[in-house]
Amino acid sequence: MPTPRRPKHARLDQGSLLAAALRVFAREGLDGASMRAIAREAGCDASLIYYYYENKDAIFEAVLDERLPPVIRKIRRLANPRDPRTTIQKLWEVIRIFREHASDPGLRSLVKGQVLQGGPSMANAVGRRLLGAQVAMRAIFRRGQRRGEVRPDLPPILATLFLMRMEAEILDLVPVMAPAFTRLDPAEALDRAERIWLDVYWRGIAVDPTQPLPFPPALIAPEELR
Repeated sequence: MPTPRRPKHARLDQGSLLAAALRVFAREGLDGASMRAIAREAGCDASLIYYYYENKDAIFEAVLDERLPPVIRKIRRLANPRDPRTTIQKLWEVIRIFREHASDPGLRSLVKGQVLQGGPSMANAVGRRLLGAQVAMRAIFRRGQRRGEVRPDLPPILATLFLMRMEAEILDLVPVMAPAFTRLDPAEALDRAERIWLDVYWRGIAVDPTQPLPFPPALIAPEELR
């Protein structure tokens, strides 16, 4: 297929295009999105998009390449063996990294949707890009096992998948459901929910569950419930 000619006197702001594509993907899903819809959202001609991208799958992968690397780089730094922090301190930092980037709900829902409901090629595209974060987290757990902090019978890959999946559910559900079960504002409910679940998670995988946590204990008092 010949490469489309670039329309005369037209320029494409890649950042604006990818932001527009993310909004369309988040709203309509990858299957429901179209190059025409992305062009409308970006305020440009569809032929200009085709000059840079063969199809919407290529745009989807470009969105991933723009949005995921900052998250992965931060998690990789935590896996540095010279980092003196304990395993639970690093896991709390991982949670904070995930939460920091949860301000991009369109990307989170899109990534989750493609992993769970998307076709194999797009699920693999997401998986390849998240592999760096998973490898780094497995290294954190293995080092924790060598230091006698994490149970030796726990496969690091399972520990990683449990943590990533549970945090994804917390980020997705708590802000939406909080008004139904608590008087706390959604941001405070999310903060407490993360501390509660990481406390429970850590007590299940730690050699010494009494090790101090790197954050204040969290509870939702009876008077704060609806």
